[in-house]
Amino acid sequence: MTTKRVMISADHGLAIVYFLQTEVVPRLLQAGVEVKLLTEDSLVERVRERFGEAALSVEGLRLDRAQRYADSRRPELQWWLTFLRRVGGSRRINTRAMDSYIEQVAVEESNWRRIWLPLGWLAIALLRRSAAARRALVAAQTRFSPALYRDLLEAFRPDLVVASTPGWRLDRYLLREARAAGLRTASVVVGWDNPSSYSIPGARVDDIICWSSVQRQELELGSDWPPQRVHIGGIPIYDGYLQRRWQLPRREYFARHKLDPGRKLLAYACSFVSFSPNIQNVEALARLVAQDQLDEPAQLLVRLHPNHFMDVQAFAEERERIRQMACDLPHVKVVEPVPLGEGLGHYSGEDMDEKSSMMAHADVFLTVYSTMVVEAAVHDRPIVSACLDSPTGWDWPRKYTLPLSQIGDWPTHRRFREAGAGKVAQDERQLRQAINAGFSAPQAEEQARRAFVEREITYTDGSAGRRTAEHLLALMTQSDGAQPPAK
Repeated sequence: MTTKRVMISADHGLAIVYFLQTEVVPRLLQAGVEVKLLTEDSLVERVRERFGEAALSVEGLRLDRAQRYADSRRPELQWWLTFLRRVGGSRRINTRAMDSYIEQVAVEESNWRRIWLPLGWLAIALLRRSAAARRALVAAQTRFSPALYRDLLEAFRPDLVVASTPGWRLDRYLLREARAAGLRTASVVVGWDNPSSYSIPGARVDDIICWSSVQRQELELGSDWPPQRVHIGGIPIYDGYLQRRWQLPRREYFARHKLDPGRKLLAYACSFVSFSPNIQNVEALARLVAQDQLDEPAQLLVRLHPNHFMDVQAFAEERERIRQMACDLPHVKVVEPVPLGEGLGHYSGEDMDEKSSMMAHADVFLTVYSTMVVEAAVHDRPIVSACLDSPTGWDWPRKYTLPLSQIGDWPTHRRFREAGAGKVAQDERQLRQAINAGFSAPQAEEQARRAFVEREITYTDGSAGRRTAEHLLALMTQSDGAQPPAK
């Protein structure tokens, strides 16, 4: 029997968690599959040391070369194709997340691009109404394929090439090249909001694995995926939450952050930073805690967002203000996401124990409609989405701000609200009321949280990693003696 081979692109810290810290790759290896994982070049040795074994090899993704190609080979045309691809999904789905990104681009991009935006809006209107136009856009992107991976593809000869997006990121070049070589390709959905926020594929991809029937509908209606090419596999990363694999004991976790076991814990995870400051939420929570304005003594633990560590001065200034608040005020602490390594940012699996324990031991968990509302619901904690509008916004030239009071209709945000899985607070009075309700009746929304989790992640028994691996194995079998089906 011929040994099957799969090449996996993990160009993001959460993608490494998805494939390597779940059952996905281990199950493939147990089935006798040879796996070649491509990741950020600077992390290759580290990943090899931690996860490497005979049938698992690790190579660099050459992202620096991919970015140079994007910046040098007709960069304006490539930028417009990428922009239209991101926001051109069908109007048959909720487009509010895409619409907000259009507004952001209209403020933040260069004057040259803003001049051409009226033509862009016409193109978007056509794309939103026409499947033929969306197919033409996917085809138009294929001309940009820099042949960065030919040597790897020819040497390894994979039966399947898998990426953590369908070409929404620089993985588009690998997927285009694999497709041109006649190889079967597949993608997984790592992010909760990805199908409604990123829309049309950046490459022709044969199959995609998503979390739920909700995401499946977004993929089929929003970006024209054929139903037979969309598989519901759940989200393998959450298996570790469901199995309590990473959760630390409460005493140990409180000792880690010098928390007071006699006070209730408010855990706030910064979110939505690209569109709005979070400092107004943090300041309101810090006042409630430091001035003992809640029904019970409480303390605040703030988790900074990975974007706080980007090379953006506005984000960095907010990060430092939050750090200073923790120094100046009683009962306020800060936790920072741990970077996996250079190039992949602060999204990583290096602190899954931190994330899981923070949610599990919070008396009330707060954020701005982050994906962590799903994760906190998995941990069965009271949830509040804190949506206090900033009085100033991002007070930087050409930095777009979207008021948090206006984001409730984004697709994932609306689903959270309509599910009744938690509360939404738009001012300090509502915030105080929502927190006190969580203190007094933590199980009030338990059934709604459970139904929300089942609807959003499908498999709540810790089996998503196994199911995903089994489907990838099936795709490799289907590729025997056949070219990838046309789309």
